[in-house]
Amino acid sequence: MKNNNSSDGPLLSQSISLAIEIIELFKELSYKKNEYVMSKQILRSATSVGANVTEANNAESQKDFVHKLSISQKECAETLYWLHLLMETKFIHEEKYKVLKSKSE
Repeated sequence: MKNNNSSDGPLLSQSISLAIEIIELFKELSYKKNEYVMSKQILRSATSVGANVTEANNAESQKDFVHKLSISQKECAETLYWLHLLMETKFIHEEKYKVLKSKSE
């Protein structure tokens, strides 16, 4: 069930934008602050969002489409969790948290 209209749509575009920002955050956290556990977790969850949106765009059925998007939504929720922990443990500033939180929602 290929959905040609959404493959270049705003959901994929936003998920790619989020992934790029989180990749940059991962680089900063791991290289400058020597934080590897949370940064690796947020990298996995945030980049998984777009991967699941892409899979949804190539879904075999409506049910598969909804399932893939629900996984993407769960990955967004996990990303928010890691962002919150990174802010509370002072690895990122509140301003950065707010920007990334907004993109994750």
